[in-house]
Amino acid sequence: MTDALPYRMYLLALDDTARGPYDRTRTGFLVRAAALTELVLRGHLVESADGVRRVTAAGPAGDPVLDGVLEEVTDAPHGWKTLVRRHRARTLRAVEDRLAALGSLTVDTRRRPLPPFSARRVTVADPAAVAALTGHVSAVLRGVGPAADADTGDAALAALCAVGEVPSVAPRRDGHGGRADRARVDALTGRLGALAPGLEKAVRGLRTTMVAAQGGMGGG
Repeated sequence: MTDALPYRMYLLALDDTARGPYDRTRTGFLVRAAALTELVLRGHLVESADGVRRVTAAGPAGDPVLDGVLEEVTDAPHGWKTLVRRHRARTLRAVEDRLAALGSLTVDTRRRPLPPFSARRVTVADPAAVAALTGHVSAVLRGVGPAADADTGDAALAALCAVGEVPSVAPRRDGHGGRADRARVDALTGRLGALAPGLEKAVRGLRTTMVAAQGGMGGG
């Protein structure tokens, strides 16, 4: 299992019963946001006054999925919201295929007689490792230690799980149920502001973006 954020986000979003992401549309957004966050953490993307720019001096990221996302950011500045929305389905598929190539999961693409006819069925190679990841991120979200002390990548994953209501970490019944929970999520999401204020804003607005996408207004 790779430790890069988009791969960890994908594994957190898996649903054993569905044998795939709990919600493929939402997972595409979450994985895409995780990939962009990873690129910021690695120093490949920076936020300037007029938008998001690629740090060409940093070279490639050294990961096929991250390099694919990085190639989309040209010399012209972009907005975080645009980058989160762009090619999210492609990035999701790339993450899935990369995890399969690494042996972290197997993907069954056989056509089936009943809908959804072409659904991909996923089987995780090491369920214990995924359970440990889920437990760790759940602990970060639920308040084991100050939010300021959490690893930035862990804080980002917890914030994304909360906004996406990922069942394994932040099910709807308790994701934002109390004032302390909301304060915790707010503090974890705020950690992104130290990296890029615009990225924090995009993550905070991601719930609305996902709802719009599922209503047919999300673009490609």
